[in-house]
Amino acid sequence: MDLSLDRPGDYLFVRRVGSRSITVVDREFTRSLVLSPVRAIEDWPVAHARELDAGHVDAILELDPEVVILGTGERQVFPAAAFMAGFLRKGVGVEVMDNAAAARTYDLLAGENRRVVAAFILPND
Repeated sequence: MDLSLDRPGDYLFVRRVGSRSITVVDREFTRSLVLSPVRAIEDWPVAHARELDAGHVDAILELDPEVVILGTGERQVFPAAAFMAGFLRKGVGVEVMDNAAAARTYDLLAGENRRVVAAFILPND
């Protein structure tokens, strides 16, 4: 039997999700980040979903997503309505889930060449 290595496409993908870290390709991040298939914004200044407000929307929208996946840590936590409304007013879909589910969803959509952006919240204590 022939075996071959099936690598994801030429984009930034999530390889592993831990309780306090996320590995993108071969680099481990221990601080919150925003990820698109072509760019990562490191040290996103959010440590919990309750901190999110309308002011956090613009940094994500700069990456021109058609859909945003919000990973809120080990558990799904819905942010304030003002944060969610900021995307909906621009016609951008937003889904909230735990980081593991967010990573799987992001990888699937990025692999389909969709304009997806994932924002992952990691604890910074």
